[in-house]
Amino acid sequence: MNDEERRQAGDPEEASENAAGDGEPDLPAELEEALREKDQFRSLAQRVTADLENYKRRAAEEREELRRFGQSQLILKVLGVSDDFQRAMELVPDDAVAPGWREGLELVQRGIDHLLESEGVTAIEAKDEPFEPSEHEAVAFQETTELEAGRVLSVIRTGYKKNGRVLRAAQVTVSKAP
Repeated sequence: MNDEERRQAGDPEEASENAAGDGEPDLPAELEEALREKDQFRSLAQRVTADLENYKRRAAEEREELRRFGQSQLILKVLGVSDDFQRAMELVPDDAVAPGWREGLELVQRGIDHLLESEGVTAIEAKDEPFEPSEHEAVAFQETTELEAGRVLSVIRTGYKKNGRVLRAAQVTVSKAP
């Protein structure tokens, strides 16, 4: 069958060859290109949507972290005042103040302690515990046979945690072998 006979018989292969060669658009190729672009745009939209969701999640986590620990600097200042107040209370002789004053000052100390407790601040228990560098700051070592080496003998300054995170390490004296 020659070209002329094919055209007259309506051979689709020949018709598409002529259409492409005659400068007319190749519809199947354009359709394939459009479908490929559609798939690319769909995958791009999915990636952008996933990135946006991840960003929203990270931003929410950061806001929560700031909310939980944003007051740490203020709490550290309150802890310093509380320490000073406790030291002052320990130095006041019982007979140096009028009756009722000491109870009033102890009430103030309990108020400060309650405030810290309500904010999730807890004291680090250190005495007789094994020395833990993440929670304790060794300021002195003392030879002793009473405790095994590496145990906290005394607490010089109380340490505190807020929601499980160390705000201020406890300053301690640590035992060592003689």
